[in-house]
Amino acid sequence: MKKAVGDKGEALACEFLLANHYKVLHRNWRYKHLELDIIAEKDEFLVIVEVKTANSLEFGEPQEWVTPLKQKHLLAAATAYMAQSLCNLEVRFDIIAIQLSDPPQINHIPDAFSASS
Repeated sequence: MKKAVGDKGEALACEFLLANHYKVLHRNWRYKHLELDIIAEKDEFLVIVEVKTANSLEFGEPQEWVTPLKQKHLLAAATAYMAQSLCNLEVRFDIIAIQLSDPPQINHIPDAFSASS
């Protein structure tokens, strides 16, 4: 159930990004035990997108689930991606928080945190 919710959220996030002129490069990119939900490119930025999806707000806003530890893991995975891909774009970390209502509510938070957070 949890994976199905996450998969639906990631699909909606990709649709949202494509509709807003992002180039989606990878989904579910893995490095060791770490994963980047979406890697995209827009306006000379490599955009690392963490997608958080909820059926309700019972446990708080989805974007609140991106803890400092999660941010550290995203930074480590992004660093590995940059090294492997030889990408030299500036990196930005975005969060897309989705509430699966009808219609789904999508909250895109560009530059949600920085590498120095």
